[in-house]
Amino acid sequence: MSTTAINGKEIFDLLRDDIVAIEEQFGQDTVSNVAAITEIGEYLRAGGGKRIRPALLLLSAKLLGYKGAGAVKLASVVEIIHTATLVHDDIIDEAEIRRGRPAANTQWGNSKCVLAGDWLYMQAFKIAVQERNFRILDVLTELTQQMVEGELLQMEKLGRPISVAEYLDLIYRKTACLFSVCMRVGGILGGATVQQEERLGQYGRDLGMAFQIVDDVLDLTASESVLGKPVASDLREGKATMAVIHALERCTGTERVQIEAVLRDRAFNGVTHADILTILSRYGSLEYATGEAARYAESARQAICVFPDSEIKRALLWAPEFVVAREK
Repeated sequence: MSTTAINGKEIFDLLRDDIVAIEEQFGQDTVSNVAAITEIGEYLRAGGGKRIRPALLLLSAKLLGYKGAGAVKLASVVEIIHTATLVHDDIIDEAEIRRGRPAANTQWGNSKCVLAGDWLYMQAFKIAVQERNFRILDVLTELTQQMVEGELLQMEKLGRPISVAEYLDLIYRKTACLFSVCMRVGGILGGATVQQEERLGQYGRDLGMAFQIVDDVLDLTASESVLGKPVASDLREGKATMAVIHALERCTGTERVQIEAVLRDRAFNGVTHADILTILSRYGSLEYATGEAARYAESARQAICVFPDSEIKRALLWAPEFVVAREK
């Protein structure tokens, strides 16, 4: 295997024209004859985001030598699905901030945003149908159901401690499933064998697991200005994430009462964010979670190493490292 490393800028260079095309496609795909939908769609598109999911779909298709127009179309589809889930997430979480700007629901209200989210889902499938590939539709339908089920499961578990197994299931549904589907759809376009598609899916899943675990650690440790949203918002929403679960399994009764109070009250009443961080550092819980993310990242790299060497493969081998080392 080649040891030549590749960095983020080079990945962006590899995909630059395609990413520009995806932005255009996304812009066209989210225009409706109802003004509110077009406005919300444009507001969400302009909000940025890292475009990691469409980039994975493109890299996967390119890894298998795919040259058609379908990759840009479907990359736009997965970003629209991702965007629709964010709109609904923000309504459910009553979020006020998303990526450093007011969340769409604070500007248009919940009712319009629920419907705009529904419209975006249907629009994504309308475009996906144009590929005339049942396999892809199958994968996307199952994905959407998994994500909705994940949201419902999370709601049932809010405000109380959960097990590591429950947490891993939730983040699979919330994040890793979509990463996995992006890789699989790219593979399907490129004519992947069953084994290749499986490996691409595993890469996406493990990368997504690493991504979400790191996201949850950053929620506890990064500053609001870096995150673009309030710190410890998971705890404020009653969500126990990996570091918190790790500490709960090890801490004293008094410490447990403190953590559980924040989860239950969904607020820091008499217990501060600093108190929680002190407990987490006492048990090495943040390091533990970061270590688990690194384990998933390594597993992702292993899944991809059987493919023949290329620039695209090097980009995919580098991505897990980038995900674990990121600061926002």
